[in-house]
Amino acid sequence: MTGVLADNRRGILLMCLTTFVFAMQDGFSRHLAETYNIYLVVMIRYWFFAAFVVALALRQEGGLARVVQSRFPMLQIARGALLALEICVTVLSFTLLGLTETHAVFICYPLIIAALSGPVLGEQVGWRRWLSIAIGAVGVLIILQPSTGVFSPVAAIPLFGALLFAIYGLLTRYVSRQDSSQTSLFYTGMAGCVVMTAIGVFYWEPMTGPDWLWMGMLCVSGVFGHWLLIKTYEAAEASAVQPFAYLQLPFAAALGMAAFGETLRTNVAIGAAVVVSAGLFTWWREQRTAT
Repeated sequence: MTGVLADNRRGILLMCLTTFVFAMQDGFSRHLAETYNIYLVVMIRYWFFAAFVVALALRQEGGLARVVQSRFPMLQIARGALLALEICVTVLSFTLLGLTETHAVFICYPLIIAALSGPVLGEQVGWRRWLSIAIGAVGVLIILQPSTGVFSPVAAIPLFGALLFAIYGLLTRYVSRQDSSQTSLFYTGMAGCVVMTAIGVFYWEPMTGPDWLWMGMLCVSGVFGHWLLIKTYEAAEASAVQPFAYLQLPFAAALGMAAFGETLRTNVAIGAAVVVSAGLFTWWREQRTAT
């Protein structure tokens, strides 16, 4: 038991570091997307990600030939393309709403996964989980502050990104029933790279020397973040570390305020707290049901 606790503590520390690195990655994305086309930024990011997953696959037993084998090849490709689309939508939201408000809305994605897990995966969703989903929806409404006037389409962008990421998460759960995590990671990187290259090459524009440095930091942080995430789940049980994934919100908010002059509105702070609380309750119920 002592060994398990030690591994879980190490995993929690790794998850905290992972969320910090991903928050920094979001900051780099926002900085570059304010100057260059979003498709270009995401395309170059995926080039490095694809190189990373290929290098990782070559190190696995059986090499690339084994990792590429999938029971759901078309579904895996669709997953990768969907994630690439979600990243484009979320980076767009960074430029329009900022890191703080985008993440405050985006963190509702676990609740969307919980709501859709019944019709998509055939999982049973009890009344307690539906109650937490409803409470989370109230939290999102507090953040967005819909008034009697016309609802701003811009405010719906991070919500659409959260929906896309939730569907991606559900598809990941589905393919994991037959495919290994290495196979899913490979298709995530390669499918996204192909899709973004097919789009991004039409938006190519020259970058300045300093901006290539920022792009390099974006690519390195993306690869490093995924490597840390892999090490996190190698070190500890997913149930022990998953709640700490919510730390990406305060990290991103702090970065947004420090680097981009963003402000944390009271309704955003209250709404985000409600959403996180509902998400943690949903996670807790899943753990209770699983045991």
